[in-house]
Amino acid sequence: MIHQIIDIKVDYKAAGIDGKGSPKLYTYIIDHSPEMDYHKARPAVIICPGGGYSMTSDREAEPVALRFNSLGFQAFVLRYSVMKVRFPGALLELAKAVATVRENAGEWDINPDKIVVCGFSAGGHLTASLGVFWNRDFIKKPLGYAGQEIKPNGIILSYPVISSGRFAHLGSFKNLLMDRFEQDLETVSLEMQVSSDTPPAFIWHTYDDAAVPVENSLLFALEMKKHNIPLELHIFPKGVHGLALATKETGYIEESCSNWPEMAARWAENL
Repeated sequence: MIHQIIDIKVDYKAAGIDGKGSPKLYTYIIDHSPEMDYHKARPAVIICPGGGYSMTSDREAEPVALRFNSLGFQAFVLRYSVMKVRFPGALLELAKAVATVRENAGEWDINPDKIVVCGFSAGGHLTASLGVFWNRDFIKKPLGYAGQEIKPNGIILSYPVISSGRFAHLGSFKNLLMDRFEQDLETVSLEMQVSSDTPPAFIWHTYDDAAVPVENSLLFALEMKKHNIPLELHIFPKGVHGLALATKETGYIEESCSNWPEMAARWAENL
């Protein structure tokens, strides 16, 4: 295992953002071995833990990375900035993280055409934001990219925060937008931002999620269908918000949906 902590450097001022973040990308890279398919190009997953844009949850970080390692993925955890820089600060950080993984694909034994981002709750909002905004100038220009370098090949949304409307988790949006809550609230309602350029998605949610209503996933999936974008959607009958792996290891056990990583891995392999 190659475990590194990489500083993700972003010029926030170029994006018109006050403050300074301190994002870090943690690598969980399966080292190559002549005994096991030497230098195999593996799919990669960049994990964005949830936490209402006020923190990044440990339960949705390393345990998820290790599970994806066991499924043959090179895994990364992005500890993005919260409560330090407003939107689109964390989004710029995630875009830079995707570009970093793609730029190092050869060294890290990664298939550059199978880089997916997996987000939980507010981290799901961040992940979906990259999915809908990756080709917008307000993301590309501050980073100096043309666009394709930062586009994920797919997105995995785990009980994501999506809508700022009727079914909003308002706390997440207040932390994300800070002093621009009123001005930018509609912009970050992501079901309104889906386009034909949005990458394929694997989405899962629980029917009785009391914190982030299942309608968030349904609204996003409906818009993807309208734009003819491939998606796989699973609504499990029960389970509290924040299930992570839905196993004892991550705090909440819900056997009915604990196989979601295997399902997501199969989906990613077929991108």
